[in-house]
Order: sequence, then C-alpha cells, then structure tokens
Amino acid sequence: MRVVIALGGNALLRRGQPMTADNQRANIRVAAERIAAITTGNEIVIAHGNGPQVGLLALQAAAYHDLADGVAPYPLDMLGAQTEAMIGYVIEQELGNLLPADQPLATLLTMIEVDRDDPAFDHPTKPIGPVYDRETAERLKAAGGWTIAADGDTFRRVVASPKPKRIFEIRPIRSLVEQGTIVICAGGGGIPTMYDEHGDLRGVEAVIDKDLASALLAEQLDADLLVIATDVDGVYTGWGTPDQARLGGVTPEDLAGLDLPAGSMGPKVQAACQFALHTGNEAVIGSLTDITRIVEGTAGTRVRADPVASSLNNA
Repeated sequence: MRVVIALGGNALLRRGQPMTADNQRANIRVAAERIAAITTGNEIVIAHGNGPQVGLLALQAAAYHDLADGVAPYPLDMLGAQTEAMIGYVIEQELGNLLPADQPLATLLTMIEVDRDDPAFDHPTKPIGPVYDRETAERLKAAGGWTIAADGDTFRRVVASPKPKRIFEIRPIRSLVEQGTIVICAGGGGIPTMYDEHGDLRGVEAVIDKDLASALLAEQLDADLLVIATDVDGVYTGWGTPDQARLGGVTPEDLAGLDLPAGSMGPKVQAACQFALHTGNEAVIGSLTDITRIVEGTAGTRVRADPVASSLNNA
C-alpha cells in the first residue's frame, strides 16, 4: 500500500517547548519509531509542517537585518527551503537508524505553484514561529508590520497561505517511490512559487498549508491512503465541551457543516475531504501514536467518499 503521511508540527516541536535542535531531534525520533513500524510491505512518503522552524528563521533573519544595515531579511520561500532540508535531514537520519541499512531514503526540496491572485494574500491565516503573550505580540506587530492572531490563550504571527496548484517535482518523487525509496518531500507545504508577469518562476512570501499540499501530493502519487497525523485521535464535534464526541467513519458531506478553526483542524478536514473526493480512497485524521491502527483501518477519523462508510457515532 502506498501511504502519504503528513506529520503535524507537534511531531517536531511540542507546544511551549524551546525551539532547540535537541528538542526537535528527540521528537522526530519518536515520530520515526512510529513510522518505522508501518514500513514493511508499504511504500512511504512523508510530508511535514515547519511553522515553528520557519518562524524562528524569520526572527533570526530580522535580527540580522537590524544588526547589518541594508541587508534585507531572507524571504519566506527561501526560509521554507532551509527548513525542508533541515527537517528532512533529521527525519532521514532517525529513520535510517531504525530501518535496515539497505533501505534508501531521500529528501527532495519541493517547489509548489500557487496563484498570484489567490485571495489568501489579502487574509493571512497561517501561524508561524513561537507563541507570545498579548503584550509581546502587539509590540512585534508594531515593530515588524506583522499580522497576529490568537492561538488558544496566546498569540502567533500569521502569514498568507495560498492554495497549492502544482507540484513541480512530482515525477522524481514518483520515480523514487517506485524504486522503494522512503521520500521526505513537500515539507512545510512546499516552497511557494508562482509565475510573474514575464513568465518567470519566482518565490512567494507565504507558507502553504502542509495538509493541503499533502493531499495534492497523495492524489498525484495515486496513494492508497493519506494519513494526517496530529496530536489528537480524530475530529470531534463539540470540542472542549462536555458533549464532545469523536467521529469515526465519515463522508466529506458529514464534515461540511462543522465549524472548525481555520489555523488548525479546518485545513486538515479540508485536505482529507479533497483527497477522498478526488481519488475515492481513504484519508484519516488521527494521532501519530495510533498510526499502526490507522493503517489497519481501526483508528482515527476516517474520511471516504462512500455513503456506506459514513457513521457519526463515536468510534
């Protein structure tokens, strides 16, 4: 079975943790242990988030700009490329330490085309970087011209998150997968690019949602299963209330009326529905700790465009 796994940001850095290399490696090691358990008999492609990492690099770039007059901060597309390589390197290394020595792994920098007229550029929603209290967030907003948004009881910087249109490296990704390589690609939603008025391909100051990019990746790879791994065991109705209930097998129509946060569960559900509708195959939203059961079909919120599979009962 060909499985695309979209690793949530919690797989790399837990909320509130300092963004150190050691913390990220320790979290990736745990994720690698889970993924290693499902590699036998399956073709594996891994995508991942990069919100905290690209935000930290942006802060570092801004600090260097303040110290070196006239040196412009690196744009988000270049910072995205840096995080793809950095995170892919650690995932490769930690998986490689667990799998047979002859198992090939590869990380591909992945450019993804977006529409320069995408309305997302006028309405930033994608959280990046660390969390702040209100006072600090307001100060950084004033100093850097940021857009900020609430993230629970804290605040984060948000940037434009245009929809992915095309994966430029899809052919080499497919070729590697067909040869048995575990591929890490489309990290952080891929490197956002678009054609300018002269027809030249350019980077974009944005961050593509990694779940939507993963759904497009899974669709174009003819994946049998899309796993959107997060820190909860599925999609809930009435989340945070005494009546909260986890959804089991559902259709995209079942999920259409749910009111879900735009910066977290909303894109995950949108991505799962997109993959299910476009392919007829199953997408699952669930906890990385349950990934073996997810692949077996017994855990997570399972989305399939098939009325027979629909049930809004607790799973």
